[in-house]
Amino acid sequence: MDKIPHSTDRIRQLTARLASEEEAIATALHLARRFAEGASRRDQQRLLPYEELEALSQSGLLAITVPPEYGGIDVSNAVLAEVTAILSEADGSIGQIPQNHFYILEALRTDGTEEQKRFFFGRALAGDRFGNALSERGTKTVGHYNTRITRDGIGYRINGRKFYSTGVIFADWITVFALNEDDNLTMSFVQKGTEGVEIIDDWDGFGQRTTGSGTTVLNNVYVHADAVVLHHKGFERPTTIGSVGQIIHAGIDLGIARASFAEMVDFVKTRARPWTDSGVDRASDDPLTISKVGSLAVQLQAATALIESAGLKVDIAQIETTEENVVAATLAVAAAKVLCSDVAIDASNVLFELAGTSSASTDLNLDRHWRNARTHTLHDPVRWKYHVVGNYHLNGVAPPKSGAL
Repeated sequence: MDKIPHSTDRIRQLTARLASEEEAIATALHLARRFAEGASRRDQQRLLPYEELEALSQSGLLAITVPPEYGGIDVSNAVLAEVTAILSEADGSIGQIPQNHFYILEALRTDGTEEQKRFFFGRALAGDRFGNALSERGTKTVGHYNTRITRDGIGYRINGRKFYSTGVIFADWITVFALNEDDNLTMSFVQKGTEGVEIIDDWDGFGQRTTGSGTTVLNNVYVHADAVVLHHKGFERPTTIGSVGQIIHAGIDLGIARASFAEMVDFVKTRARPWTDSGVDRASDDPLTISKVGSLAVQLQAATALIESAGLKVDIAQIETTEENVVAATLAVAAAKVLCSDVAIDASNVLFELAGTSSASTDLNLDRHWRNARTHTLHDPVRWKYHVVGNYHLNGVAPPKSGAL
């Protein structure tokens, strides 16, 4: 495993270069064991995972989607989702933080110039983290933006206020989405510490509490012209930007569901009491409990298989980016996201249903799994994914080109 130096304003260990998908999975599993140890305490006390994110950077996992021609290994999208699920099972917040990072890298791959790709893919290989400044409050819909980018000599100025800036607190680069003078959406790379950028740690959600999803204020922020990507172009033709972003979201939900399932199984085996009328001595011998656990296990297996299948279709669409392949990938990922969202909610509910009253103790903090699942699954409504899939099959209407599909 080669090493490259990672520039920083303080001494940092060398960043790993992963050589294969198998190594990526093994690295994720290794980190997950470490991250899981303090996950409950971080959630309860809202301790932001700075050290954990530094370890993630140094591991090389943040560069696994960089194309080979730029020095990466470009893992399959099924592996990307599985790495996400592994990290999310350990800590749902940590698993979500890199979602925007990988979305940004896919948008860069799709619409960045060669110079931009060489530089920013290089930064990803060096372990740099890309955070997002996308969503806003007070707009007509979640797809509307007030943040503006305007010309200033050979560069630009950005003004606006962003909310739900997932991961921006931990980022080396703040990726700002803003409308230009033609009302087209742009994506600008702004280095952390740039004058005019204010990051406010005000995320107060009851779940995913340590994702660093606060407010980003942009006050006349200068950005060089060569750091601006015309993001709208990625939605004027068939691309895989949306499906890559969404399959990672599905992986987050799957990981949270796995964590809930594992907690439930352990609690039923070791602490839960059987119901009075069950006629058994152990909760794990209760036939209704056994059936419920079996049903949930099947759902988890189905969700895993659906992500793997969807990942293959996204791979195909990335290699041969036709309308037909992109639609197939979009529909498959939408189905995976629906199932993973459902199983995350179901698993975190069944945890308490089968574990019983004692599992509700605040000391155990098992409710973090439900809170994480409920919060993350609000990201974009799955009811509209049902509509997209149904409208395609019934009326032949292709899915809209969107970062949410």
